[in-house]
Amino acid sequence: MNTATLEKMRKMNLFGMLRAFKTSIESGKTENYTSDEMVSTLIESEWDDRKNRSVERQLKNAKFRYKASLEQFHFTNDRNVDKNQLMRFGECNFIRNAENILITGSTGTGKSYIASAIGHQACGLGYRVLYCNVGKLIGKLKMGKGDGTYTKEVAKIERQHLLILDDFGLHVLDAQGRSALMEIIEDRHGKNSTIFISQVPVNKWYEIIGEQTVADAILDRIVHGAHRLELKGESMRKKNLNIPEHSNNGKAKASATA
Repeated sequence: MNTATLEKMRKMNLFGMLRAFKTSIESGKTENYTSDEMVSTLIESEWDDRKNRSVERQLKNAKFRYKASLEQFHFTNDRNVDKNQLMRFGECNFIRNAENILITGSTGTGKSYIASAIGHQACGLGYRVLYCNVGKLIGKLKMGKGDGTYTKEVAKIERQHLLILDDFGLHVLDAQGRSALMEIIEDRHGKNSTIFISQVPVNKWYEIIGEQTVADAILDRIVHGAHRLELKGESMRKKNLNIPEHSNNGKAKASATA
């Protein structure tokens, strides 16, 4: 009977229950449970298994730049980071409130790591997260206009509870880029959260977006009520690894030393 039950669990993809029941049988503890306790144990095991698999899918789909954790971030006085504020971001109330976060600072100061760490926390709490390089995203959306995938891509972005846009401001936007950004921001405004990561101070973003009317509309939706992190200090890649900041190897290793 137990063999048949285990097989049915496997066919129904009840893998949490399967492992829990199999472990109980092998340990000879099935008779120690009341029927209520056994049902509770099996349900709890299945619940935990599905939750863990869901988090793993969310992490994979998010495509984070770094595998990051807020607990591993190096809080030093010269970085201008409030630990309490950062830990509050990790609670993800800003997502529940559909608020944005703007992270600015020089290259190598830990902006992308912080955003990745917040994103990991959000995935762990069951939120859908997507991490994108702005230049690559705009390029992909431009291509989508030609091959018919634009609407699908924009809809995918809109569904994310948290969108993380990295390297915002490295290139001035053209008309198509402004239009795509405006649509993304308009779709998310007041409904979902976005984290912007930029080496450029917020007061210079008008120049990046261009065309004053569109820039006003976009920035009004991005900046109003947003939380801000303005990181200071020298590059942690240089400081910790003592290698040139533009080195590809340094970029790869920096993920573990944020």
